[in-house]
Amino acid sequence: MAFDLVTIPCLSDNYAFLLRDHDSGKVALIDVPEAAPIKQELSARGWTLDQIWLTHHHPDHVQGLADVLESFPARVIGATADAHRLPPLDHKVAEGDRVELGALEAQVMDVSGHTVGHIAFHVPQAKVAFTADSLMALGCGRLFEGTPAQMWESLQKLAALPQDTLICSGHEYTAANAKFALTVDPQNPALISRSKDIETAREAGRPTVPSSLSLELETNPFLRPADPDIRATLGMPDATDTEVFTEIRRRKDQF
Repeated sequence: MAFDLVTIPCLSDNYAFLLRDHDSGKVALIDVPEAAPIKQELSARGWTLDQIWLTHHHPDHVQGLADVLESFPARVIGATADAHRLPPLDHKVAEGDRVELGALEAQVMDVSGHTVGHIAFHVPQAKVAFTADSLMALGCGRLFEGTPAQMWESLQKLAALPQDTLICSGHEYTAANAKFALTVDPQNPALISRSKDIETAREAGRPTVPSSLSLELETNPFLRPADPDIRATLGMPDATDTEVFTEIRRRKDQF
């Protein structure tokens, strides 16, 4: 299925994304950290905007919305559970709902943890998931509202997607995440290699987002609490996965 996926750097370290279905020409914008670079990208490509998908209410994901809508009117879609904190929505969605974009269809996932009511959009035909601040490149979002058990449940949902899914997360935090990951998984050859690749990419000014789910499963410690080497490093060989995840998240908060 033909589609375009565009990554747009915003603010100091945010990302927005454009997804365009070739058959219909319909375009969705995922999150709106900053209006100017998004409007510039749409204008440069000669695209209109049909839908805006909001993942959660934090200002660095929604604050450019009003400005974008002035130039590119579109249908705004966000979580029912977060509607009281989001900008006005045209359509409210929850876990299991579908959002059609031409021939593409996004499946809505509740991935609470970073916030309660955070959602992700999985588009199977495009093999992409927009995860914002839930599953991130080599990390996961800080738990501002949810519990570790909630976030671990959310990450398990995302980890169960097809491994060739492209994970479009919300921030360029990967270099810092890699430094932390090596403290809990220091002997992982895939992580060591990825850390070097990240350093090279950032030195060249290249984004490290999106990333493949298969690579996250190999290298992201927040998806790997069952790994014996991580458990040995943490001194938690007999703990539950939730307990190990909780300890990894605690250490990252203090890193």
